[in-house]
Amino acid sequence: MLLTGFEPFAGDTVNPSGDAVRVVADRWTGPERLVADVLPVTFEGAIARMAALLDEHRPDVVVATGLAGGRHAVTPERVAVNLADAWLPDNAGARPQDAPVVEGGPAAYFATLPVKAIRAAIGGADIPASVSHTAGTFVCNATMYAALHATAGTSVRAGFVHVPWAAETAPEGMPSLPFDEIVDALMITVRVCLDVEVDATGPGGSVS
Repeated sequence: MLLTGFEPFAGDTVNPSGDAVRVVADRWTGPERLVADVLPVTFEGAIARMAALLDEHRPDVVVATGLAGGRHAVTPERVAVNLADAWLPDNAGARPQDAPVVEGGPAAYFATLPVKAIRAAIGGADIPASVSHTAGTFVCNATMYAALHATAGTSVRAGFVHVPWAAETAPEGMPSLPFDEIVDALMITVRVCLDVEVDATGPGGSVS
């Protein structure tokens, strides 16, 4: 199992995805091997680091995570699009617009993780969760797309989960969840992805 988060970006000093991934790795007691890493918030760097991690560790399951400031819930992503259209520069100063993530790649990939089962399990723990149908067009989407492109046609299952701000460090007025709930949600996500091969059915998604 490969679990990734991101470093802070856009002038912030914290990123709850990277912080939570570190805690999950520290607390992990499952029999399966869990590799955790914090990616740079750069288009080139995140894609390259994901490729290196896939090559080095050969995981069966890949769960990338990132911050979606403004969301109220933990949101497993259903689709990644082959579009890099940055609304602000990444941490290296790059700001691609109307560019493909992978030249010549498919327009989009669906997550190969059980996104509805993830949502149901997180919601069952009384943590707000919803399936999202847009991962945006910034580095999170690019990382998800790159992971799915690299694992397409294999038995590796991959996808992405966005988390909101942690209440303890959220900018004033931003929606948030307690940090411990974000950690719990990612622990649940990892367990579901390892245990569930056929996704659940039923509603549970949104476009935000």
